[in-house]
Amino acid sequence: MKVIVIGGGPAGMMSAITSAENGNKVILLEKMQSLGRKLLITGKGRCNITSSLPINEFIQNTPGNGQFLYSCYKNYTNLDIIEFLKKQGLKVKEERGNRIFPVTDKSLDVLECFKKRLKQLNIDIRYNTKVIEILAKENILQVKTQNNTFEAEKVILATGGKSYPLTGSTGDGYKIAERLGHTITQIKPSLVPLESYEKNICKELQGLSLKNVKIEIVNLENQKIIYEDFGEMLFTHFGVSGPIILSSSAHLVRYKNIQELLRNRKVILKIDFKPALSEKKLDERILRDYSELKNKQFKNSLNKLLPQKLIPIIIKKSNINPEKKVNEITKEERRNIIKILKNFEIYISGFRPIEEAIITSGGINIKEINPKTMESKIVSGLYFAGEIIDVDSYTGGFNLQIAYSTGYTAGKD
Repeated sequence: MKVIVIGGGPAGMMSAITSAENGNKVILLEKMQSLGRKLLITGKGRCNITSSLPINEFIQNTPGNGQFLYSCYKNYTNLDIIEFLKKQGLKVKEERGNRIFPVTDKSLDVLECFKKRLKQLNIDIRYNTKVIEILAKENILQVKTQNNTFEAEKVILATGGKSYPLTGSTGDGYKIAERLGHTITQIKPSLVPLESYEKNICKELQGLSLKNVKIEIVNLENQKIIYEDFGEMLFTHFGVSGPIILSSSAHLVRYKNIQELLRNRKVILKIDFKPALSEKKLDERILRDYSELKNKQFKNSLNKLLPQKLIPIIIKKSNINPEKKVNEITKEERRNIIKILKNFEIYISGFRPIEEAIITSGGINIKEINPKTMESKIVSGLYFAGEIIDVDSYTGGFNLQIAYSTGYTAGKD
């Protein structure tokens, strides 16, 4: 069978490889000058390949239509992608949070494994080839590019979403699928930094990276926790970012009436800077520090407890005179410090633009795709793989696993 794969990201490359391994003649069309450009920037250039969690837990980490991926995850697991890379000569390692990285810490080495296999299978790769339209004829699909027309019995659309457009993800596939009768659900940024109403505080803390903090994002309208997590975060000039913030955005973006809540200052981020210590233990810790610093001023008493950048903000929020001597601080004032450290509040105003998002939320409506094969229920012979589908996960390698698993499933059928 003749198969055309559109898009040379991880989903497209996996589709092409699997299809060729099943004895098909494959042409891979890529509009950029090279393959896997977005793959190269994942994990800050190190490539968080997948997660070591059991594959059945991947659905729990996929707030965007995770159940739809049940068959795909079973078809191609995290162990399968690790084995694939191993066969191509690349070993992996596990880091904190079940994250799997190449031992070399280079995403380029992961890409080279895919390219090596594509070459071994003699897959015909056409670069600088932008697909404009797909036409469904009798038992044949015509793929029109800017200067050519290809025909195939099977076409796999793996053009990605709209995040990081410089890598080639500009939403072309949505338009192509829409012309063929498919529905595109609302496109929104996911795994994206959050903006805050407290720009001044965030700007003062800009660049401060915090490890082992606990966050809660709360809907102030009903006092319900929208999302909670533990790990790393970062303050920026516009608000907050970092792994746990990015994962929270995947949840927030699908939350009912989120835009209205954000507009009305009803979404608050609560940060616990010392989650390992109860209020009682934290008080004991502060008292220990104070016993050593009796005659010091309050402004010089928090150096052991907090990062330098955070101290002026905590002092300001406490309303305690910075010049006040430590031994003059009252029990009530100490309680207030503890409350701030365990419950530091930032009002969230919105999401950063989709161009800054790691992935896209929204895409081809999953109701129009066969979950066992990734074939379109509308156009026979048309398949989908990767971010173009309305599925998305938290950070931690889950989104790349979606690419491999859907790519494999689309290529296999």
